[in-house]
Amino acid sequence: MTSTPNSPTKEQGKTTEESARERGNGQDLEEQLEEGLEDTFPASDPVATTVTSIPAGTPPPPPKR
Repeated sequence: MTSTPNSPTKEQGKTTEESARERGNGQDLEEQLEEGLEDTFPASDPVATTVTSIPAGTPPPPPKR
């Protein structure tokens, strides 16, 4: 089987992380991790533990007159 220009080679199919590991470039991998964390910072905040919903089965308040 021959390789066509549009078919990915073994090297092209690797992720950036895999390529960085193989090169032994830990600093590059660390920089990519840091950049990813900065880009997703609001999503990386801890989840709030306060419950803000009304539990199911709570009767509605009586109507005001």
